Parts: sequence; structure tokens; C-alpha cells
Amino acid sequence: MSKGMGPGKMRGGMPGEKAKDFKGTLKKLIKYMSIYKIQMLFVLIFAVCGTIFNIVGPKILGKATTEIFNGLVSKVSGGSGMDFGKIGQILLMTLGLYVISALCTFIQGIIMTGVSQKTTYRLRKEISEKINRMPMNYFDTKPVGEVLSRVTNDIDTLGQSLNQSATQLITSVTTMIGVLVMMLSISPLMTVVALLILPISAGLLSFVMKHSQRYFRDQQAYLGNVNGQVEEIYSGHNIIKAFNKEEDVIRTFNDTNGKLYNSAWKSQFFSGMMMPIMQFIGNLGYVAVAILGGYLTIKKTIEVGDIQSFIQYVRNFTQPIQQIAQVSNMLQMTTAASERVFEFLEEKEEEQTVPNPVSVEGLKGNVEFEHVHFGYNPEKIIINDFSAKIKEGQKIAIVGPTGAGKTTMIKLLMRFYDVNSGAIKVDGHDIRDFNRNELREMFGMVLQDTWLFHGTIRDNIRYGKLGATEEEIIQAAKAAHVHRFVQTLPGGYDMELNEEASNVSQGQKQLLTIARAILADPKILILDEATSSVDTRTEVLIQKAMDNLMKGRTSFVIAHRLSTIRDADLILVMKEGDIVEQGTHEELIAKKGFYAELYNSQFEKTTEVA
Repeated sequence: MSKGMGPGKMRGGMPGEKAKDFKGTLKKLIKYMSIYKIQMLFVLIFAVCGTIFNIVGPKILGKATTEIFNGLVSKVSGGSGMDFGKIGQILLMTLGLYVISALCTFIQGIIMTGVSQKTTYRLRKEISEKINRMPMNYFDTKPVGEVLSRVTNDIDTLGQSLNQSATQLITSVTTMIGVLVMMLSISPLMTVVALLILPISAGLLSFVMKHSQRYFRDQQAYLGNVNGQVEEIYSGHNIIKAFNKEEDVIRTFNDTNGKLYNSAWKSQFFSGMMMPIMQFIGNLGYVAVAILGGYLTIKKTIEVGDIQSFIQYVRNFTQPIQQIAQVSNMLQMTTAASERVFEFLEEKEEEQTVPNPVSVEGLKGNVEFEHVHFGYNPEKIIINDFSAKIKEGQKIAIVGPTGAGKTTMIKLLMRFYDVNSGAIKVDGHDIRDFNRNELREMFGMVLQDTWLFHGTIRDNIRYGKLGATEEEIIQAAKAAHVHRFVQTLPGGYDMELNEEASNVSQGQKQLLTIARAILADPKILILDEATSSVDTRTEVLIQKAMDNLMKGRTSFVIAHRLSTIRDADLILVMKEGDIVEQGTHEELIAKKGFYAELYNSQFEKTTEVA
């Protein structure tokens, strides 16, 4: 079954989004990760333990410095000098603490990496499943690159920043608390002096968070826009070159790329300016502690080693403030990315199942349109009070000029959209009483816009019926008049089609999609006559294949060449979204209305050319 129809893709160039709910999104993310609470508990325990063992180190190391100082003073005054044994014990104890700290940090890093990767895996899986439950209207109005950006860039950003920010936040907070306790145990006065840098740090942190959040959101939004344009440009590269539109495309891309550059530059500027400023403030703290520590040592309030320990603690105290500044920037990226992901996951879905659904088993393919009204916009109805009864096995042609709404009828049949009022029934059952998936099993589609995926020819045909045997695949290929062609290919049915299936011709692609539909053996067929871009011989083959496909099945044919549907049991004539005439070919010609005008115009054009 070929891929669904829809209007042309929109250009990915929407304006930058405003800052949204930072706290709300963070709560959603925490709630989403709550299934990993046991792992996160172990991350917390090992992060805290690793930090505590690391914090205690400078205090013990300060004892070694005091021993060395006292030993030197003792030596000068004629004493026994330094106690190398005691100094060695202190150094070994310090080394042991640092080894244990590193081991704890290593373990929590492994656990946190696992949690972040499981989270991104789960999000990708949910987005992949969500896409299949989304209404066609969403994809008709959104650029492809915008959706792809949420699956790739946003989730990658979320996974990377989550892994770093979560553990860094835990260790930074633990370090600040632990270091504060150790500093107070050495000298409350020196601690107060060191803490004077906090208001300045907090003010800077608040300023950066206030101004950088919207730039991070804009960066993610414009990255999606750029991806959308690149995807659009790449897929239509031949057309762009054919119409000499390279400069226009580059101009449009440069505009969006410039917006991405500006938002990325500003967000990274705010992110990068914090470190040098925080380091400068930290250095001021070192100077104050060194002067006050020397004074207190002279007064014999503290020991010499305590000054060394305290300076290390001051550095360890300002470092987590710097890390928190970095974490705040990472959290901006995390929430900006996760907000876009959650927005997609919370989009309104198609109703997949209904209570007490009608079974498709035993249905024959009778279709009835009962006073159908429909409009893409409820305020602008384009199909007004259409009724028709189609018996199983009949061939229904839908004709009309481009933009008349032929594709709309197909979308309604497949329940890509639901009617505003009235009903479409299959064997007397309203199609809204079926589960969507089961309803669509009744339909086979062969569209002008063929869709084949990267894989073997066998797999592409088998897509219509995954459990098909080799014999069934070959029989379907023979009925579609494609078997002989496949045998001439290198590898036959095992030949791999590339991503665009460009290693076979347009007509051959069409025959393969017909073979796929024959294999699926649907009750109702939807055919978009696709012979306009092939040679005369291939057109005959496609027409024969379509005739084989339509035998004994209810068929809806979107007709481009009216001469090919003269034998249709019912012709629906559409104009400006409405069905203006219906009947057989002879009846409509006799009316001398719009259909007769369309039909005769083809021959007039032929005569003019002749």
C-alpha cells in the first residue's frame, strides 16, 4: 500500500518561539523519569559519598602540612624534627579517601549514563509510536524537518545535557554543603569572609538564567526550521536547479540560518561569560582568606595547615557555584529540548479504537455515502450533501480538474479525516464504528506518488502481506506484469532498491506497488491513475495490471485521462470541492454538462495539436 496523500509540505520557517513554562517542563521531566527512582537513588548515594570523601581530603592533608611546619620549627629549635612516619600515614589516608571518592564517582557515572540513555531510548520509542497515532492534519500542516528535529536534535540534546546536569547538580550541592561545614570547623570568621562572595555570585547567576532561557528555546526552534529547509531543499534539488532557484533558496536558508546563528550566539555568549567572571570573584576570595588566615595564625587561633586546607575549601566552594552556573545553562537546554518533545507527545491523537468495534471479517465492500458534508475548516464546507450507493465489485471513477477535491474523497474513505455530518458506510456499518487499523486493512492503495523503501524487491512486495510465501509473491508479481522484468535484474527478487528507489524506472516502481496491493488482497481499492509519466508500452502493462487488480473488488479510481474510465459503473464529477454530477459515462455525456465539457476538451486539445 502506497503512502498517504496530503498537500505539499510547508516551508520550515516559523518565527522564534517565546519562553514557555520552565518549571512546569522540569516537573514533567522529573515525573517522566520517576520510573528510574531506584537508579537515581543510587546515583544520589554514590555522588554524595564520592563528594564527602573528596571533601574530607584537604582537612587531613592540612594535618600533614602542620606536621611538616612543626617539624621544621622543632629542627630549628634543636628538637627531633619531622615525623616522616606520621606524615606518611596522613598521606596514605588522604590517598585512600581520594581513591574511594573516584570509585564512587565512577559508579554513579555509569548508572546515570544508563538512566539518560534509557530515557532517550524511551522518548524516541514513544515518539515513533506517537507518529502512527497522529491525525493526517498534523502532518499536512507541519514541515517534515520540524518533526524530525524533535526525534533527533531535541532528544540528543536532552540525553547529553541530562547526563551531565543531573550528577553535576547533586555533586555541586553536596560539595557546597560539605565544604561549608569543613570551613566552619576551621574558622567561622574566615568562613564569613569567604561567604561574602555568594551574593555577587547569586546575582550573576540570576541575571544569566533570566536572559538566556529564551535564547536557548529560540536556538532549538530555529534548528528545527533549518532542518526542515535542508530536507525540503535536498528532496527537491532537481526542481530547484531546473528553475534556477538556487539564489532564492540560498537567500531563504541564509535568513533562517542567520536567526539560528543569532540565537545560538547569544545563548552561548551568556553560557561562556560565567566562568571567567566567577573565577575572578573566586580569586578575590583567595586573597581575603590568605590575608586573614595569616593574621589568625600569628594570633595562634588556627594552625598553618588550616590555611592551606581553607584555601582549598574556598576553591572547592566557588567551583560548585561555577558548576551550578553551567548546570543552569544545561538545564535551559534540557528544558527547551524536553518541552518541544513533550509538546509533540501531548499533541491530540487520532481515536484508534472504539467501544464494541465492528469486525471487518466477512465484509464484501459495499460502500454508501449518506448526506456527506465535509470541510477542512468546519466553517468552510467543500462537500455538500453528497449521497451515493456503490455495490461490491463496482468501479467508481472520481474526475475533475486539479484542485477539485478528488483526493479529499479518498481521505474521507480512509478516515484520514472524518465527515462533519452524514456518514460513509461499508456494508451498512458507519466507518466510524470500526477501529481505524482494521478499517484500513480493507483498503489497498496504488497512488501516482509511488512509495518503495530501501530493501529487496521481495520485501517491498511482501509489505502488502508480511506473512506471504515465496509462491504468493511470485503470483502477485505475475498478475502485475512485473515478474519477467524482475528476473532480468541482478539478484532478481533479492535486488536491493536504494533509498529513493531510483535504480528502477517510474513505470517499474508503479508495477511493484500494484503487485504489493494484489498480494494484500483488499476488499476495496483506491487507485490514482499513474500512467502520465511512462511510455506507451509501460502504460499498457500498468493498465493490464490495474485491470487484474480491480477484478471482483470495489474500486475507486482517481481519473486523469477520462477515456480510461468509460466503463466505470459510476462517475463522480467534482468541481471546486463539490460533487456536481454523478452517473455513468453515457448518462453524463447525454446531460451535456461539466463532465461532457471535460471529456470533449481532451479531444479538442488533440485536434488542436494535430
